Amino acid sequence: MLKTFIGPRLRRLRQEHGQTQSQMARALGISTSYVNLLEKNERSVSVPVLLKIFETYGVEWRDIAEDDDTATLADLRAALHDNLFDSDRPDLPQLRAAQIHSPDLVASFLTLHRAYQAATDQLMSLATSGTDEGDVLPSSPEAAVHNFFRRNHNHFAVLESVAAEFWGGKVIPADDTYSALKGLLRDRLGLHVRLVTTADMPDTLREYDEAAREVRLSEALDHPNRVFQLVHVAGLIEHAELLDKLLSQSRITDPHGLARCRVELTNYFAAAVLMPYGAFLSEALASKYDFTHLSTRFGVSFEQACHRATTLQRAGAQGVPFFFVRMDKAGNVTKRFNATDFHLAEYGGACPRLDVHTSFRTPGQIVPQFVEMPDRSQFFVFSCSVDRPSLSRHATDVRLAVAMGCDVEHAAQIGYAESLRASKTRPVPIGINCRTCPRVGCDQRAHNAVVLSKPVDARRRGATRYAS
Repeated sequence: MLKTFIGPRLRRLRQEHGQTQSQMARALGISTSYVNLLEKNERSVSVPVLLKIFETYGVEWRDIAEDDDTATLADLRAALHDNLFDSDRPDLPQLRAAQIHSPDLVASFLTLHRAYQAATDQLMSLATSGTDEGDVLPSSPEAAVHNFFRRNHNHFAVLESVAAEFWGGKVIPADDTYSALKGLLRDRLGLHVRLVTTADMPDTLREYDEAAREVRLSEALDHPNRVFQLVHVAGLIEHAELLDKLLSQSRITDPHGLARCRVELTNYFAAAVLMPYGAFLSEALASKYDFTHLSTRFGVSFEQACHRATTLQRAGAQGVPFFFVRMDKAGNVTKRFNATDFHLAEYGGACPRLDVHTSFRTPGQIVPQFVEMPDRSQFFVFSCSVDRPSLSRHATDVRLAVAMGCDVEHAAQIGYAESLRASKTRPVPIGINCRTCPRVGCDQRAHNAVVLSKPVDARRRGATRYAS
C-alpha cells in the first residue's frame, strides 16, 4: 500500500492557524505524539485523519498532500551529479529515505547547492566581463519562468482543458484555420485582424490594440506563426482570470517575470489548441517523433512542434520526457523547457562538443548525437536550425538552433536515433561549459575550470594550455 507523508505541509498548516501541536491534536481527535510523528514524517497519515484534516481546516487534497516529490527527487539527483560529489554519491533508496524523513534538510541542501551554483555563475560572469563589480547578478525573468514550468513538470492540465474547448466542439480543417480564427475573434471578441506591411510596423511582429479592437500582424510572419499569434491573442483575452490564477501560484513577484510568464503560459495554451493533446501524442508515437511530419500535419512550425512535445506529461498518457533548448550562434540560450533531470538544459549549452552548434553549418538538417555528461549519465540529443522572421533586408542573420533531447533509455522511440543505434555510435563526452567541466584532457577546453582544477605542470604540455 502506498504511504502518504505530509510532515512539512501539516506543520505549515498548523502554523498558519497559530496552533500548538497539542491544540491541533485536540482539533483532530488524535494524540499530540501522533501529530509530532506526522510532522517529522516518522508516520504516514491514515485516510480517516486526512479526511478529518480536510473537514477541520477547510483544505483540499492538493493543499495538504500535493505530490511534488518527483520534481524534488529529480532536483536532488541533479545536484548530486555535481563533480563536488564525484565519489560516494547516495543511491536512490537513500535519497528517497531523506525525502521522507528529512524533507527540511533536503530543501536546505538544495538551497545551499543553488547558492553555490549562483556564486560559481557570478564568478564566471565577472571573469568574462573583466570588471571588478561585486554585485550579485539577479535571477532573470526567463529563469524564474523556467523554474515555475519545471515545478509543474512542464504540464498544465487546466490549460489543456480550456484549449480542448476552444473550437466549441467544431472540427476545423487545417487549411481553414486562419480564416476561422479571424471569424472567431470578430464574432466572439469583437476584434478585427489586419495584415500590416513591415514599413508600417518595422519593429513588431504582432500588436493587439485594445482601444481600436484590432490585432495587427506583420507580413513578415509566415502562415503557421500568423495562426499561432491569433490563438495567443484569443487566449490572452478569454482566459485572463485563469492566467492570473496560475501566475498567483508561480512564486514570481518581479513584474518583468510575471509578464514573461503570462506570455509563456499563453503560448502553452495556443500550442495546446493547435496541437490537441491526444491527437498530437498519437501522431508523435506513430511517426517516432518525426517533427518535420508533425509540423506539417498540424500546420505549425518545427519549433512549435518540438516545444509541444515537452508538454506531453499527462499522468497515464505521457510521451517521451524531452528537454528543449533554443540557442543563437553565440551559444546563448534564448528559450528552454525541461521535462527531464538533464541539467545541461538548466544551466548552459556552451559546450563546443554538443552538435547543436554544428546545425548552423547544415541549415534545416537534423543533427543526431549521443552524449555523456561528466557524471556518466547518457542522453540522445538532436538539433536543427530554424529561421526567425526577417523584418528587413538589412537585418542580420536571425537563424537559431533548436536542440531536443531525452535520456538514452528513450532513444528507441525516436526515429532520428536509428542510424546511431544501428552503428552503435559511442556517446560524445560533453559538459555544461568549460568553467565548470572537469574534463581536464578535453581538446576543446577554452577556460580553466573554476572548481576541481589541477595546477599545470610546466614540464609537460597537454592537449590544451590548461592541461599538462
